[in-house]
Amino acid sequence: MGDKVAVNARLISAETGAQVWADRFDGERGRLGELHAEFVSRLANSLGWELLKAESLRAMRERPNNPDAADLAMRGEIILRSSPNGREEYNEARALFERALALDPQNLPAMIGLTNVLTDRLIDLASPDPEKDVARAEETINAALALQPDNSSAHRQKGYVQITKRQYASAISEFEKAIAEDPNNAYAHADASFWKVAIGTVEFTGIEKAFRLSPHDPSAPWWQFDMCRLDDHLAQWEQAVEWCNKAVAGKPGFWWPIADLAIANAWAGHDREAKEAVAQLQKVYPGFTVQGFLGFHWTDNPTFNAQYERMAEGLRKAGLPEK
Repeated sequence: MGDKVAVNARLISAETGAQVWADRFDGERGRLGELHAEFVSRLANSLGWELLKAESLRAMRERPNNPDAADLAMRGEIILRSSPNGREEYNEARALFERALALDPQNLPAMIGLTNVLTDRLIDLASPDPEKDVARAEETINAALALQPDNSSAHRQKGYVQITKRQYASAISEFEKAIAEDPNNAYAHADASFWKVAIGTVEFTGIEKAFRLSPHDPSAPWWQFDMCRLDDHLAQWEQAVEWCNKAVAGKPGFWWPIADLAIANAWAGHDREAKEAVAQLQKVYPGFTVQGFLGFHWTDNPTFNAQYERMAEGLRKAGLPEK
């Protein structure tokens, strides 16, 4: 269409003829070479998620009482990627991955999924036994990488094990290995950028690339929070408010962006909105305090810690109780 190129893509169920998914990609004719790679990347990410959901639903329909390891691993991944991710969801996903591994100890998606749920709940302060969870996560992902050393998702989860141990340089190296193995891994692009904040560097480029690679991804609220948190570190309060509002709308039970929304609103002078965010935070995380926020010892990096102290002061200004 003149200087514009549009690609319409549809996923049709061969069994029923029903349309499962559709999307449209637009670009400039002068960028055809770049657009080709971009379209393929977006199709791969979008179809990966849609096929996972479709196959999981079919497995539940065809084998409701006799799931195999692959069925159980798919169900666990769907819970992790689409739920609010509170303690109940973590426990449910972990149970599914453990059942899968009981049936097939070398099921790679279940090994990666189990590592994912263990590291997620550690970072989200939902682990009943952090030391045990770190050890189990490390053992599981090392076994997965021994089975398939070039697996992009496994390298990404190895990076998260390093995050739980506060070994950020090693974590970023693992995220970069994940990108090298699969340049379309949107999650690894986002992680490689976001976690540089812990070593005193604020970088948005990888998160922006994740949005381009997978614009409708179920993890979009996480990436929106990543953008908000980085803007908070840079004291870009209005931009932080915009991103955190998006993250909260996409995942209402996700408490991290609510805290950051209170911080940004307080420093931006939006007192009413800051107090509303604190009230919402106390509903989804009862008992959370300024000292609780400061109790996260993420890193010894002085740049990070000075910015983090400023963010804690924002919570005070918003009216969050000190202790």
